[in-house]
Amino acid sequence: MADVWSALVPLILGSALVPIQIIVTILLLRSAAGKSTAIAWVTGMTAVRLVQGVVFGLILSSTDAEADGADSSSTIVSTLLLVVAVLFLVSAVRQLLAGDDPDAAPPKWLQATASMTPMKAFLLGAGILVIGAKFWVFTLGAIGAIGEADLGRPASILTYLAFVVLAVSVNLVLIGIAVVVPSRADLLLDRASEWLTRHNRVIMIVIGFVFGTWFTVKALDGLGVI
Repeated sequence: MADVWSALVPLILGSALVPIQIIVTILLLRSAAGKSTAIAWVTGMTAVRLVQGVVFGLILSSTDAEADGADSSSTIVSTLLLVVAVLFLVSAVRQLLAGDDPDAAPPKWLQATASMTPMKAFLLGAGILVIGAKFWVFTLGAIGAIGEADLGRPASILTYLAFVVLAVSVNLVLIGIAVVVPSRADLLLDRASEWLTRHNRVIMIVIGFVFGTWFTVKALDGLGVI
């Protein structure tokens, strides 16, 4: 069990610590519909991960059964981690070379969060997961790591559900703050959004290089290169 969590923790952190994802949650909490849109946004992301877990969990299980060996599963997981590493490193280099424009306007879809309905927020959350290459690889990497650990079906399902919840844990904490301390939530969320927006580029560069290096080492080790 310790081995599977050592593989899952970086994937969970990579999924949860995406600045733009956190900013969207904060903006939705400050929008006209408030908590309902933020909950719908998180529900959309969660729904896609659950579908991916069912579909690709079955596919990888079938592949492993046919291969009848751990080597095939290990290769799949290591290859996925290598893809994650490349995506992180490329993203970090692009951010590093792009320069910082403090006067740049936020994307139009980000501005639209102010008047977004819960249904549109749900579709946005689902869409982010469907079109985001990193999120696909995070999820498939988690599924592969759980399958490789051979925990048995009940434990595998519970472990994957834990991954799904932890992947949106930061968003859930923000929603929890808005529910538990609504009187102070606006100030806290404003400060968090301001800080994330101001330091988004630096955060993405650091995350890109740190996780890119980490996943590269894990992938090459799994492939027997180092």
